[in-house]
Parts: sequence; C-alpha cells; structure tokens
Amino acid sequence: MNRKETIYTYLLEQSEDIGVDAQCVSAILNISRANVSHELNNLCKEGKVYKSSGRPVLFFIKKNQNTTVKECKLDELVKNNISLKTAVEQVKAAILYPPKGMNCLILGDTGVGKSMFASLMYEYAKEMKVKEDGSPFIAFNCADYSNNPQLLTSQLFGVKKGTYTGAESDKIGLIEKANGGILFLDEIHRLPPEGQESLFTFLDTGLFRRMGEYENRKSDVLIISATTENPNSALLKTFTRRIPMIITIPTLKDRTLEERFFIIKSFFRQESIRLNRDIHASLNTIRSFLSYDCPNNIGQLKSDVQLVCAKAYSEFLTNIKSDVRINSSSLPNYIKDGLYKEKEHRVIWNKLISEDIEYFRFSSSVDFTSYDDNKEKNSIYEIIEQKLEELKLKGVSEINIENILEKDITKYFQKCITGVSDDINRKNLLNILGKDILNCVDEINYTICNELKTTLSDNIYTALALHINTLIKRIGNNKIIVNPELSKLKLLYPVEFKVALKAKKIIEDFVHHEIPEDEAGYLTIFLVPEDQYHHKFLEKVKIIIIAHGESTATSMSDVANKLLGETYVIGINAPLEISPSKVLDDLRKVVQENFSSSGYLLLVDMGSLTTFGELIEKEFNIPVKVISLVSTLHVLEAARKALLGFSLDDIYKEVISVNSYRELNRNINEPPNDKNKIIIITACLTGEGGSVALKSFINNNFKFDKDVFEVIPLNCLDMNYFKEQLKKIQKEKEILFIVTSFPVDLDIKQYTMFDVISMKVAKELQEIIDTKTTLLKMRLVLKENIDNLDGDVLYTDVTRFFNKITTNLSISLTDENLIGLILHLAFTISRLKKGDPSIEYPYKEKLINKHKEIYQVVKEQIVFLCNKYYINTTDDEICYIINILVGN
Repeated sequence: MNRKETIYTYLLEQSEDIGVDAQCVSAILNISRANVSHELNNLCKEGKVYKSSGRPVLFFIKKNQNTTVKECKLDELVKNNISLKTAVEQVKAAILYPPKGMNCLILGDTGVGKSMFASLMYEYAKEMKVKEDGSPFIAFNCADYSNNPQLLTSQLFGVKKGTYTGAESDKIGLIEKANGGILFLDEIHRLPPEGQESLFTFLDTGLFRRMGEYENRKSDVLIISATTENPNSALLKTFTRRIPMIITIPTLKDRTLEERFFIIKSFFRQESIRLNRDIHASLNTIRSFLSYDCPNNIGQLKSDVQLVCAKAYSEFLTNIKSDVRINSSSLPNYIKDGLYKEKEHRVIWNKLISEDIEYFRFSSSVDFTSYDDNKEKNSIYEIIEQKLEELKLKGVSEINIENILEKDITKYFQKCITGVSDDINRKNLLNILGKDILNCVDEINYTICNELKTTLSDNIYTALALHINTLIKRIGNNKIIVNPELSKLKLLYPVEFKVALKAKKIIEDFVHHEIPEDEAGYLTIFLVPEDQYHHKFLEKVKIIIIAHGESTATSMSDVANKLLGETYVIGINAPLEISPSKVLDDLRKVVQENFSSSGYLLLVDMGSLTTFGELIEKEFNIPVKVISLVSTLHVLEAARKALLGFSLDDIYKEVISVNSYRELNRNINEPPNDKNKIIIITACLTGEGGSVALKSFINNNFKFDKDVFEVIPLNCLDMNYFKEQLKKIQKEKEILFIVTSFPVDLDIKQYTMFDVISMKVAKELQEIIDTKTTLLKMRLVLKENIDNLDGDVLYTDVTRFFNKITTNLSISLTDENLIGLILHLAFTISRLKKGDPSIEYPYKEKLINKHKEIYQVVKEQIVFLCNKYYINTTDDEICYIINILVGN
C-alpha cells in the first residue's frame, strides 16, 4: 500500500465518534506530520474523509463509506503507462492548486494525446470537487481558424454587433460559454499576438472584452492550452510567463515497448467492442504494430489499428474471410516495415509475446482497462455496412464491392490526419513564402471568407498563397502580366471580381506599389466555385484571313471550315483594284460583328495588310497578332487551336512553328528533349511562381534520380490548352503524376497542391517514384543476377510476354505487380534452363477452374518462351503466374 492508502486504512479501523488528529496518526504510523497532514487533506478533497471544525482538527470516516480507496482514471492510466507518471503528477497538482486550479500549457508532438489529457483533467477536477458536476468543458482547436486570425480572436472573446462586416448581432465567445468550467485551447500558437495579449490580460485579471466593445466582462474559467511548437519561439514571452505549469507529454518513440503493447491491445479491444465480435490479429501483425515508424504518435496508432480492422471487417462481410482476421500480408507497407526491425526488437518481442501464439484474439467479453474509451458516432463499421447494402441492392459483384469498400475505407482514414496535414502545410508554406507574405495571404483569405460568406478549401488556399507569392515577386521585378480573359471574367463573375479588387488593394498596401487590374482577374478564378468556373465559357480567339485576290481568303476559309466541320474561320478578300482603306473598313465591320475579348489572329498574305493588326488593337482595345505569308496549313493549325480554347499568344506560337521558326528561349510548357525521362507535372494559372515553387518543393523534398525524372511546370489557366499540352507530352513520355490547383479530366494520377505541400501524400508519392525507379532498373537487376542467360534479352522477352497477356485479357498491371511478375518469370526461366524441377502449386486444379480464361491465355502465350529457351513449363508454373496476376 502507498502512504495515502496506509493512512486511509488506519482511519477505517477507528470509531467514527472519536476521530483522530494528524499528530496522533503521525506518531502511530511513523510518518512525518507534514506528510500525514497533506494526505489527510487530499482524502478530504476526494470526499473520502471528513474533518471537524474545531481545534485540534479531527479526521474521521462515516460508517457507510466504502472501505477501499477508488483510484481515479489518471491513476489507472499510469499503471500501464509509466512514462506518463510525471505528467500525471503535474496534472493533479495543477487541478488541486488553490483556490480553483492553475492554468497550464501542455506540450507534445501531434497525436501524443494532449486532448485526452485535457479531458482527464476535467474529469479529475470534478472528482476532486474543484469543478462542479455539469460544469462546462469546451475544447477548441485554434488551427480551425488559422487562416482567419481576426475570426479566431472573435471566437474566443465574442463580438459586438457591427464591429466588422458580417457581425450582424452580438456573439458570445468561448471564454463566456466556459464560465465555471474548463476551456481547452489546442494549437494555441495559432492565436495571433493581439489574441495572446487579450488572453494573458484575462489570465491576470479574469476580465475580458468582446471585440469592438469597451465594457469589461468577467468569467471564472480554468484555461488549459496545448501546442506542438516550442513555446519560447511560437508564443509571446508575456504569455508564457503567465502559464506557471508546463506539462510535457512524451512521444510514442519515448515510451517503452511494454507501454506500446498495452496501447495496441487497448485499441484492438476497443474495435472488438464497437464491432461486438472477436478480432483475430496474427503474431506478425502485432509485431509490426509494435515496431513500425509511427510519426504521428498515439493518434496515428489508433487510426492505423482502426484502418486494418475496418478492412478485415469488410472482407468478412463480403465472405472473403469467415471471421474478422488480420494477417501481416494485408497490412499497409509502412506498417509491415516494422517486421524488418526483427533483429533490433527480437529480444523485447520474445519478452512481450510468446512465439507459440499464432493469433491474438481480442474479445468484447475480456475485461481490461482501455487506454481511450471514447465512443465514436457514425463509425467506419456503420459506414461499411450501409455501403455494402447499397452496393448489393445495385447488383454489384462481391469482387467489385470489396474494391469499392477498400477505397472508401482508405479515404475515410485520410480524414483522420487532416489536422496533421494542415500543420505541416502551414510550416512548408511558411518556408516557401516567409512570415510576412503568409500574413498578407491570411488577411486576404479573411477578406474573401467574410465578403463571400464561404471558406476556401485547403487546396485553393494553398494554390492562392503560392499565386500571391508569385504576384508579389512579379511586382518587385516590374514584370507586367496580361490577362486575356479579364473582360469576360468581369462580366461573368462580378461579385467575385469585386472581392478580388479588395484583395488586390491589400497586396498593393503590402508592397507599396500599384498593381494592374489584370492581376485581379487571376485572383477572381480562385474565388469562383470549381463547379461554376469552366474555361469553355470564355470567348475563343477569332481567326480572320485577309488575302489579295477576288476569292483567295474566302476559298482558304471554306477549305479550313469544311475540313474542321465548323464555320469558324472568316475570310476577307482584298481584290487588287480595291484600296487598303476599304479592306480595313471591312475588317472593322467583321470585328464589330464577331467581337471577342480573347483577341484576333490575322492571317494575311503580304503588303499593307500586315499593318492592320496594330490599328485594330488600338481602336478596339483588344489583343491582335498578325502572321504573314500564310498557307492553308497555317489556317488549319490556327483554327484547330482556337477551337480548343488556346490563348492568342499560344496560337500565334503554334502557327509560327509551322514554318519551323524557333524561339530563342524554350517555352516553359515545352517538354525536355530527353525522350526517356519520366515526367512529373506541376501546374498553376500562369505557369510561373506557383508551379515553379512546387517544382522546387518536389525536387527538395523527394528522392529521385534527376537523370531519370523531370519536373515540368505548366500553365493551367486554359484547361483545354493544358489538356492538349499533357496529351502532347504523353505521346513521347510517361507522365507519372500531376500536381495542380484544379482537377484535370484525364486518366493521369493527380494530387492537389495542399496534399503535396502538407506532405499528406508524401509516402505515397515517394513509393510511386521508388516503384517506377525499380521497374526502370529491372533490366540491370536481371543482367546482374541471372548467370546463365542474357539479362537484356530475357527482360525484353518477359515484358513482351506480359504485354500480350494484358492486351488479350484487357487488364492493366500496377508497377508493383509488374515488377513481381517480371522477377518471378525471369528467374523461373533461368531455373528451368538449368534443369531444376518445377515447384508444385497446391490446389492448382481449383485455381485453374476458377480462372479458366486467364489460364488459357497464359498457356498460349508462354509457348513462345518455351520454344525460344528450350524449356518445358507445367501447369504448376502457370498457376504461380495466375496467382500473381489475380493478386491473391
């Protein structure tokens, strides 16, 4: 028994009528009087012991009192988490500090359990009668409003009606709502300096003011704050000086494997309770969870356990498995990597887990303390069940159902790390843009949200931030950019354009320099909902032919229009007897009747006609370009690009290239000369700043061979032109994936700017790059490791074989599957060539009957390899290939 329990047991043996004083207990139990007095007072606070009001103070227990000291949840937590002992002692001290507890700051990396600790502090405060039952506990994550510092401050302190646009009534803040209870402020470093100053004024005096109000208000609330940052750099010193208690929660790496084992069992146990059925996890599954790299700590560990349980449950529901069973082979690769630490963790594995255990069984009937017993509403299991019913009603096959469910499950758990991604995204943007520009972006974002009564998505916010950074650099370099769609944008989106002008003004104040209205046009695009902004609504460039002769121009236009199936090209004939001024008047009339703010490309044959472009440009204030010495080929190329929605500048360049004219500087949109490179595309509106910054970010944060891969930044303002450029690159090279601010309707892997900069998809992208690198090196792998055949020739033959298989079966293979198939078949051929026997495949008849079509195709195509290498392949060898093809 500990000291408190010893004292409590002694009091239980005494008569209620008599009572004892601290001095007496000290003498009998041989414990210092100070310690006895301390424990007796604690027992009184817990409601287990009573004391008299006179002198000396006598302590006693009522007869109906329970005879055991009930441990609080914090004590239960420490039993199996010894690393938390110091933190728990600090928590108790903070709550019991007279008269009403001590404000404190919890430090710790993302996912260590700071929110859980705050919740336990609230429960402990109620147990100790520091806070009343029913008193409020409000948790607020400052990161939710990190893009709107002013709105964040108003959430805490409240707002007086009319303080800013949109404040249509008085609003109560969280400090008022939490009166009498506890307010937990997570990610406190996101609170702007003025908000921190207001908060420490409240900590000093208990008084605060609503925004826009001069009247002081009072609230009795205990503040618990938390941050992942170094408080000395992320918080004002005047703020941290007012937080006397700083509690540090250790990371998962700093915890013992015994603790981690307990937490893992606790999480599996929770999932068993939620499912109300047993969960079986293999020995290697538990080993993987014990040793894999889990950078986001307890939060990620819980999410990963739920992920594998959800996948196992979906396999059970679709009759793939007879129970909810998890094998290491079905784990995501990053979890399975834990098994590779076998040598490092072998001793502790043997200490914690017997190798005789084949499967752990987690059952809702087994009782042990849970690390976190929060019940979640609308759990993933309910979502799986509902989705399954919907798919069955639609008549979807079980194989397709499983594929759909797996995607839905993965998407569900991506949401679990949103907060982590937001934080990383913010840090990376800070590195790219700098603090001042990011603050300017936040101010613009606040204006947008306030004016349009909307919230920008993470991706649009990230793309906007990169664009503004580019804009500011352009202004600094006196580089002017023209927006050919400006007039149309102003006409189609007047509300958004008005807000974009306000954003332009904020930037002008920031850089102390006037900005052209064209920039507001680009900003407008970020403000228009994605489903409303379509490039097809923008006017296309008009193509006009002017040529000497009675019908030269109209003949060329007729030919082009017939070939294209459109009446798009306009021809203006210039007979030799008619003056140039009359032809110019005809051109003016055509422009007036076919007006386009996107501009005009004039295709002329010679002479004074070449000067018409400059005159029309000045007169109508629209962009015009002129190309002389044209042919029908030029007309066709110009009309085709215009119909696709290309900009005037791009059409001009494409038509000029028909004559093999070369620009001195290669356009950013042109692919590199090396046709063997794998391409990664980054895209933003202008093809500058944002996409170039993304290119730099990818080059600096991902590992890949620059001789094999190239990152190309492109312009995606005009989606039709962008898609055309992608198709052009695809003809010569493979595009691995695209990173862009807007979705592209093409069958290419795509990722948003936010997902990349926040490193949310970092592992996935690196795996894609690494897998592609491995596939490209397969020829060398075979050459170095197969000693009885030419590796180059063998690689060519094997890949040719699988190309025919996929073509005949109309299937596609992932790079991972293709690597496995190439290695397997190449080494099988080498082995059979040496005269080694075939390896028997178990249940081959069953596999062949199940996949007769695949078996027949493989058997037919493998004849070529048998004949060339003088080998015989059995059904056993064919079954191994089928096994990999079907992914069993």
